[in-house]
Amino acid sequence: MTDALEFELDVKCSSDHAFDVWANRTSMWWPRRHTRSGDPAAVVTFEPSAGGRVFERTPDGTEHDWGEVEVWDPPRRLVYLWHIYGERADATRVEIRFIGSGDSTTVKVRHTGWDRLGERGKALRERNESNWSDLMTAYVPAAAAER
Repeated sequence: MTDALEFELDVKCSSDHAFDVWANRTSMWWPRRHTRSGDPAAVVTFEPSAGGRVFERTPDGTEHDWGEVEVWDPPRRLVYLWHIYGERADATRVEIRFIGSGDSTTVKVRHTGWDRLGERGKALRERNESNWSDLMTAYVPAAAAER
């Protein structure tokens, strides 16, 4: 059994703001090297409800599906299927919890579903571990920035 990827970080903002930056203002912090197009002007969108799409749209209107929202529960929880470079049938699952305490929020990320990918699962998990590190490095200052 392949272990989940789990990360925990603290950001200096309310859980409302932490959720908003992650889910509604993703384009302001998401590294372009972690998009399908690599276009610096692409917009990353989480449609705000269960069943909503996670996708990027380039300035010319090209869309690349990345996943599907399973749980949209601001400011506490966001869960989505993740298949940025594959088919929906090969999606993994990302759960993010935002636990607020005054002016700071603990963000807990749990990325699972590697076993369902068979032989590819272990290698994809290892690649995603470094990708998550890049994402967290970009997210933390964005969440802490002035609102």
